[in-house]
Amino acid sequence: MSGFQHLTFLATPFSISLSVIAVLGTCAVSYYAWLRSGRLRSVARLEMLRVLIVAMIALLLNQPEWIEEYQPDTKPTIAVLWDDSLSMGTRDVLVEGASGKEVVTRAESIKPLLESSAWSALDERLNVVLQPISGAGKPAKEDGEQLGSGEDQNTGDARSTVTNLKDPLLETAERVGQLMGIVLVSDGDWNEGEPPVEAASRLRTKQVPIFTVAAGSPNRLPDVELLSVDIPTFGAAGKPVRIPFTIDSSLPRDFVATVTMEVSNGDKLTKDVRVTAMGRTYEAFNWKTTDTGDFTISVSLPTQAEETIADNNQQAAPIVIREEQLKVLVVESYPRWEYRYLRNALSRDPGVEVSCLLFHPGLEKVGGGSQDYIQLFPEAIEDLATYDVVFLGDVGLDDDQLTEEQCELLKGLIEQQASGLVFMPGLHGRQFSLQGTALEELNPVVMDQSQPGGWGSRTAGHFELTERGRGSLLTKLADSGDENVQVWEDLPGFQWYAPVVRAKAGAEVLAVHNEMSNQYGRLPLLVTRTFGEGKVLFMGTDGAWRWRKGVEDKYHYRFWGQVVRWMAYQRNMVKGKGMRLFYKPDQPQVRKTLTFSAHVMDKGGEPLQKGDVLVTVTSSTGTVDTVRLTAEGEQWGVFQGRFTPQEPGKHEVAVICQQTGVKLDTTLYVRGQAIEQVGKPARPDVLEEIASVSRGKAVAQSGVAEIIELLSALPQPDPSLRRLQLWSHPLMFLGLVVLLGIFWVCRKAVGLI
Repeated sequence: MSGFQHLTFLATPFSISLSVIAVLGTCAVSYYAWLRSGRLRSVARLEMLRVLIVAMIALLLNQPEWIEEYQPDTKPTIAVLWDDSLSMGTRDVLVEGASGKEVVTRAESIKPLLESSAWSALDERLNVVLQPISGAGKPAKEDGEQLGSGEDQNTGDARSTVTNLKDPLLETAERVGQLMGIVLVSDGDWNEGEPPVEAASRLRTKQVPIFTVAAGSPNRLPDVELLSVDIPTFGAAGKPVRIPFTIDSSLPRDFVATVTMEVSNGDKLTKDVRVTAMGRTYEAFNWKTTDTGDFTISVSLPTQAEETIADNNQQAAPIVIREEQLKVLVVESYPRWEYRYLRNALSRDPGVEVSCLLFHPGLEKVGGGSQDYIQLFPEAIEDLATYDVVFLGDVGLDDDQLTEEQCELLKGLIEQQASGLVFMPGLHGRQFSLQGTALEELNPVVMDQSQPGGWGSRTAGHFELTERGRGSLLTKLADSGDENVQVWEDLPGFQWYAPVVRAKAGAEVLAVHNEMSNQYGRLPLLVTRTFGEGKVLFMGTDGAWRWRKGVEDKYHYRFWGQVVRWMAYQRNMVKGKGMRLFYKPDQPQVRKTLTFSAHVMDKGGEPLQKGDVLVTVTSSTGTVDTVRLTAEGEQWGVFQGRFTPQEPGKHEVAVICQQTGVKLDTTLYVRGQAIEQVGKPARPDVLEEIASVSRGKAVAQSGVAEIIELLSALPQPDPSLRRLQLWSHPLMFLGLVVLLGIFWVCRKAVGLI
């Protein structure tokens, strides 16, 4: 920088008059004092010092300032900030193409503005810097360097998942020197930070105008989009797979569309769906196949005549269909009717492998007869860990039944291995002996100690579904909600029920007694809760076997089949050789914590005591997060970690254990909406407000030439000034004090004091 210096005063007529009077008065008094002294030279010097002091005070009274003025040697800068957020992927910009009108994304439409050649008309007078808003806070490579359309301008898919307009504007003003103005190219959509108009107000005080260029349409273009198809990662052969899909329409009318689902094995399903105008429609396919293997499912929607975007009406994803084989352990004392029919129902389920342990107190050996029976309770952790669900009947803590060590193992199986436990008390009340053991904590209800044998009645009681029960998968015995409630009301009743007082805190009551109640309300009979990684169910009657009356296995088999699969679902999310992965909640939500749990076996088949287990999560936009799992229960080989997804949709998950070399790949779907959404209308009103407040101007993309003219007409920035206020500088006051001291000493020296 070059410049010059000069002295200036902030004087007023009053201060000048007062200064002149003071100096002249002092001169008169000093001359009179010199005459009275007989015109001594020493007195003359003293009086001259007096006049100097008064003149110096009079000078400071007029506020002198030393000003250094610097003229910049470099060109001023214009910063071009462009929006690189996900919303810029919205296709709503009509352009002229080879075949007429074409619809492109907002990011594609602004690419011409991100070329250095677009701003070359300003090169002689101004320095132009191009920068995405996500990188506005990063230091420039070199002062005054132009960022062209190369590697620093990534307008591809790696866009920001949020939009903050205020901070990039202020950070640009702080980082870029000699900033004359900012050009903001955006769709105006912001969802993070404070309102951008606050930045415009602050830049106005710095005389930095903001010129805005709006990208995108403020209104949605006519379009019908197959927004999402949630195809699960895997399904079971012979079991229905539910495939929900969402249709988003911006057409001003309702219409009926035939949605088609095609599977790579040749299966084809169609469904007529009434699509809501200007809204979203949710529907689902139910597909069942006996084939196993890897398949691809494609869902398509016919194109409407008014649509402007025709290539967003189809989605496809892979699915794996495999044979289902769940392992269930049923532990009982006597073969009561409830046990017999439960065993038959599970044995006849092709997806369930059942093992029964019948203690039969009073006999020298445990009961049994068929190949389903086992003779001993699994004592080794690795043996018990193979079971997905355990049914605990009318058994307790006794010499010839369960032991405290076995209760501890069952608790660990549920808490650490995500298995399920079903309490099924009976007439003998043996489950009361489990109080004080590790299993007491798992029971979701409080029992009446004074009535261990429960309650019986000649009049049959019935279940009554609660609000929770009406929406639960466990209690769904019919397709529609009203029909399901009617089925439960018509089920054959029970004549015995457990002595339940109330449900524990955190438990969910699915069904209650239709008549009996106490001070806590209706008696809960069907209660669930989550314990650790697993689930617990309490069945408060032993009359479910009566549901076969007149309908055979229609409701009885369906109910217990749903119980087993509901409890084993999370545990069997992903299985591989030597490793199992599960997570909760089983329907992850965006921006809510997700807990990963991995069960890892060493090369010898034993639970891994210590190890390094890593989970890599890759979102649909390419964002990669790594979660390190730490050992929780050493004896079970369980490793846990937490992750908070920031984006909805499909996530690829890879789990690897460095000690065993085992790798497991799977997919999870995160529900919810992203903060930064594609498809929302642009907000040019936000850009207009920013431009107005900062004294800039808002234009359309076709009006960029106008912005260049306005930038060319901007006046050169004022020179930099450095002011030194002499009238208030400490050295000036120190000089006055020194002169006054000298004056006083000299008066004594000449004998005037």
